[in-house]
Amino acid sequence: MNDIAVIGAGAWGTALAIQATRAGCQVTLWARDPVNAAAIEQSRLNARLPGIRLPGGIRVTSHLPSDAAAILLAVPMQHLRGVTERLPPTDAPLVVCAKGVEAATLRFPLEILAEIRPSNAACILTGPNFAREVAEGLPAAATLAGTDATERDRIVEMLATASFRLYGNDDTIGAQVGGAAKNVIAIAAGAVIGAGLGENARAALITRSLAELSRLTIALGGRAETVMGLSGLGDLLLTCTGPSSRNFSLGLALGRGENLADILAARDTVTEGVTTAPALVARAGGIDMPICAAVAALLAGRTTLARAMADLLARPRRDE
Repeated sequence: MNDIAVIGAGAWGTALAIQATRAGCQVTLWARDPVNAAAIEQSRLNARLPGIRLPGGIRVTSHLPSDAAAILLAVPMQHLRGVTERLPPTDAPLVVCAKGVEAATLRFPLEILAEIRPSNAACILTGPNFAREVAEGLPAAATLAGTDATERDRIVEMLATASFRLYGNDDTIGAQVGGAAKNVIAIAAGAVIGAGLGENARAALITRSLAELSRLTIALGGRAETVMGLSGLGDLLLTCTGPSSRNFSLGLALGRGENLADILAARDTVTEGVTTAPALVARAGGIDMPICAAVAALLAGRTTLARAMADLLARPRRDE
């Protein structure tokens, strides 16, 4: 039996811990707050996933584990560096389960791990998954991207089940770009619906966003076909249409005229696209990403939704 450590007891980390036990693993689930860790351990319930009981194969602790067959890093993107730096020395492969771009450095998740833990094999788990559905055992699929094929296959064997299908991929750039950009684009999709601009507009937005994803992925050394897979198109479709998406719901509120500060103040969870938008545009440099740039400008208060839509529609005509 494999021992898995899941770092981060939010909804996604908890869902992954449940999935790992479903796959036959013994799991240590790390929560930052000792009081919260003790409460979850005793009650077997986590407020981040109301009504879902943790199986007996999960041990919840506030002490970072040092011994595991694999370590899943399920913390918000902007905390990935700090948590990874605190991990005890280990030879275990590290699996990033976060999406985005580090605001301070413009690095993708695996670039951070390569800097901090260069000797550890590293992969990224990404794709179209809502935490509650994975926790409930509903059918789902995801991508595990990493350059070490042996470690990649071993982690797939550890975590996959009949209801949670994992596909390996060696295009780590494409997988990371898709995971980061989909949160930004979901804000735009939500704003379109919130403003009453219609389903035609949302469909056009999602489709043209794929072009942006492809341009950035190829420019950074990834493959266009990855953009059409689970980590690209799959995640984009879920996040831009699913009402459970935090990024889509934030865009929805913006489109209805609510203030960004008020929206964020009413939330106790992280909406990754807010921080990722300006960081992704900065990382893209001169690569043409008008939709992501419009979202970044909207969030920063440099434009309005009406002005952003007018600017996008006024771009020079060209063949698709």
